[in-house]
Amino acid sequence: MSKFLPAFLLMAIFFIDGIFAERTFSQAPTNGTELFKPCAVCHQLGKGRLVGPDLYQVTQRHDREWLIKFINNSQEVIQSGDEYAVKLFEEYNKIPMPPANITDEEINILLDYIDAYDPDQAAAAQVQSETMSGEEKDAQDEFFSDTKDHDRQYGTTFIISLILMFAAIFDLFVTKIIKARFVHVIVILISIFIITEITVVEAKNLGRQPGYSPDQPVMFSHKVHAGENKIDCKYCHTSVTESKYAGIPSMSVCMNCHNVVKQGRHSGTEEIAKIYKAIESGEPIEWVKVYNLPDHTYFNHAQHVGAGKLECESCHGDVKNMDRIKQVQQLSMGWCIECHRITEVQFTDNGYYQKFARLHEELESGKRNRVTVEDVGGTECAKCHY
Repeated sequence: MSKFLPAFLLMAIFFIDGIFAERTFSQAPTNGTELFKPCAVCHQLGKGRLVGPDLYQVTQRHDREWLIKFINNSQEVIQSGDEYAVKLFEEYNKIPMPPANITDEEINILLDYIDAYDPDQAAAAQVQSETMSGEEKDAQDEFFSDTKDHDRQYGTTFIISLILMFAAIFDLFVTKIIKARFVHVIVILISIFIITEITVVEAKNLGRQPGYSPDQPVMFSHKVHAGENKIDCKYCHTSVTESKYAGIPSMSVCMNCHNVVKQGRHSGTEEIAKIYKAIESGEPIEWVKVYNLPDHTYFNHAQHVGAGKLECESCHGDVKNMDRIKQVQQLSMGWCIECHRITEVQFTDNGYYQKFARLHEELESGKRNRVTVEDVGGTECAKCHY
């Protein structure tokens, strides 16, 4: 048995390392559909402008070399003085497009997908998706179960690596079954590498929940309210421009419409009846918060929406097309800092920034042509951690 133990240990390590590598690399998008998903937060294909321009036939409006540069780092192209890039930035309220963080090869795959996109075919597929049978929907949901399987596999890899590392250490100093010391060293080093890598990846993901979309006590559709009925976000979230919190609409705000509208096209009377029940009982509806920040992080909606003049879509995505709200951004510190570094402040004719006399003087003298959030202290630690 002792003769085969070194080979067994090495095979086990390479096996779990292979599982780990498969897990890591399988996360990279491999086709245009997957690559376009992050873009869909701000861009549509053939349905009009959103936070950014409609990308349908964009490859016919610009050459690929320009598109690759712009997708890689739009702010660099804008700051170079590119006439069209500057015009685009101005037209879309100076909302910066974050760097894509994908390779040129992947950008070309994305552009191929956009180039081949057929709105009529996509619309037909959407209709088919909405009318698919229960079995077909179950098959589609298998994608999400795959993610859970990967998570379990990740945990198994960590545990096996830990066991093998301790087994190698124990044999090295106690049982001494394996005579070749290099086997122990290899097993221990590979185990440490895998354990460290998994720990780092999981630590980075701790507290982040992009895609989080909890069940709510009322089947409320933002697509119906903000999209089809074009109700402004600020009509319901009344404190967003002057408070730290965006605010949850009171039942009286809901009743402004629902004292007349008592039946929904999709949910009948059941969901709207919950509003009446809450009013009669005096017990508020307990909505589940979707966007959660750590307790040690300070965020103020009024500062961003009121003073900063940011659109809600900048952080919350294409809410007008969401039946149920989901988190679309990581809300990581790196994501916030990157935004603060590249986002240009609407500095002129904005009373909030009048106290920054030096920056106003530099703008007037031509010493600078823009002011970013970083320039007004947006990357100082104490601004968000106090």
